[in-house]
Amino acid sequence: MRGGIHAYSFLPQVWIQVFFVSLVVLDPLVVALGVFVRREGVWLGAGVMAADVAANWIGNWPSLHGDAARLLRPVGLLPITLFGVFVLVTALPLLGAMKADISTTNGSAAPPTRQT
Repeated sequence: MRGGIHAYSFLPQVWIQVFFVSLVVLDPLVVALGVFVRREGVWLGAGVMAADVAANWIGNWPSLHGDAARLLRPVGLLPITLFGVFVLVTALPLLGAMKADISTTNGSAAPPTRQT
């Protein structure tokens, strides 16, 4: 917060700086859409997380390239990458579960047939 829009000025890529600052809006938006169980929230969350992991890897590549052991530290790329993989792996099953729940909730599912 102290750096304002220049909080990530140490990164040479302007698009990464803009993206990280935009997370101030994107992250709460993903949470709000998730709270209201919106499919858009899953898609946006997966997209934001994929971009976040990519931006962190690109931004940290020079220091990681110089010291590969940095990847194994518990704070930094390791938890971000693992969480990103979790979000991306669970996105499609979550969307499927939401679609199934929506179709049974609004009555569009076919009623069971009765056999005599």
